[in-house]
Amino acid sequence: MESSRILVILPALDEGRSIGATLRGIHEQLPQADMLVIDDGSRDNTAAAASAAGATVLRLPYNVGIGAAVQAGFQFAAQHGYGIVLRNDGDGQHVPQNNPRLLAELGAGTADIVIGSRFVGAGDYGTPRLRRLGSAILARLLSTITSQRITDPTSGCAAFNRRAISLFSSAYPHDYPEPEAILIAWRSGLRQIEAPAKMIPRQHGRSSITPLRSVYYMIKVVLAILIHLLRKTPSA
Repeated sequence: MESSRILVILPALDEGRSIGATLRGIHEQLPQADMLVIDDGSRDNTAAAASAAGATVLRLPYNVGIGAAVQAGFQFAAQHGYGIVLRNDGDGQHVPQNNPRLLAELGAGTADIVIGSRFVGAGDYGTPRLRRLGSAILARLLSTITSQRITDPTSGCAAFNRRAISLFSSAYPHDYPEPEAILIAWRSGLRQIEAPAKMIPRQHGRSSITPLRSVYYMIKVVLAILIHLLRKTPSA
């Protein structure tokens, strides 16, 4: 029988001011879930604040980037027998009420991955125009390739079953991972759906994605997606 143990993974870099409240909010909604913070080389008190809030902390020796940090979370989940992974961000932008909804969709058994979309149902919280344009271009490209409507290809809020955990523990993109992960899952035969998710502006710190980086990101990810289509299909 497949394990129903739930692990919430949160990659975090210098989120000491946000991570405690983020974890407490998740625990209030899902007291049965375990929480894993992947501290991606933080220089502040992220690890200590996460531990004090009840999370297991995986401290990486230096900053490896969001993709590698998330894959470390999937590897931890696979090695410890978790049947479900929820991914949230450590900055508190993903409201904890999203998680029960994503779990309900995953529990229906019609998908291996449920992606929380800020552009379905709840609506956008105010994404900067240039980033919204880049996301729309990526969404159109991935929708065309997969023959499935995709609205939020950069969402870091999602739920994964054991099959998806197994795939992403061994094959996960390491740079700007979410759009390419959608492609990897599709090519591996995993079923993906979107569900409404509410996201709010970060309360502390600032995003590393500037307007110039948004343009660079879009170009780079489009090229990565096209190149990935030429590669061997990963096995789930």
